[in-house]
Amino acid sequence: GGIANTGIEAPSLVQLRAKRGAPPPPPETFDAYTTKSGESTGVVEMINLLIRDLEKDMQEAEVEEKDSQKDYEVMMKESAEKRAADATSLTQKEGQKADVETDMQSNLEAKASTKKELYGVEKYVMSLHEECDWLLKYHETRKTARAGEIDSLNKAKDVLNGADYSFVQTGVAHRVLRHMRRR
Repeated sequence: GGIANTGIEAPSLVQLRAKRGAPPPPPETFDAYTTKSGESTGVVEMINLLIRDLEKDMQEAEVEEKDSQKDYEVMMKESAEKRAADATSLTQKEGQKADVETDMQSNLEAKASTKKELYGVEKYVMSLHEECDWLLKYHETRKTARAGEIDSLNKAKDVLNGADYSFVQTGVAHRVLRHMRRR
């Protein structure tokens, strides 16, 4: 008894309990088990409502999926038709492009040929122009010389017919000589 070799004695637990008295009665517990009819049906009914909502949502999703699938199939069919039409159009346009390129090539060749012809014509025109310029430049000189030649031929004819020009001076010969000196 007591605290180890201290000389103090502690009362024992048995003695403490005896001093306190009898314990109080236990608290009351729940009533006897009975089924609750109204309260439990509310929870079950909520679960049933959730199940019905879920089934309804699943049906809507299935209908929406079927509609989406039909729309997808229609879109794929239209896309295939459009691709086929585009391929045909592309083939036609490539053919047209080839025709246009062929025409362009032949036109370029014709243009080159026409340019060569034009160059030849321009060269010929230039030579004619130079000849005309020379004729215009020496027209008066040639006209005077020709008149002198005609006069000389007429005199020669007259001499052959018996005319005598040995002492006569002609003014035409002097004019021709003067005109030639000026140039």
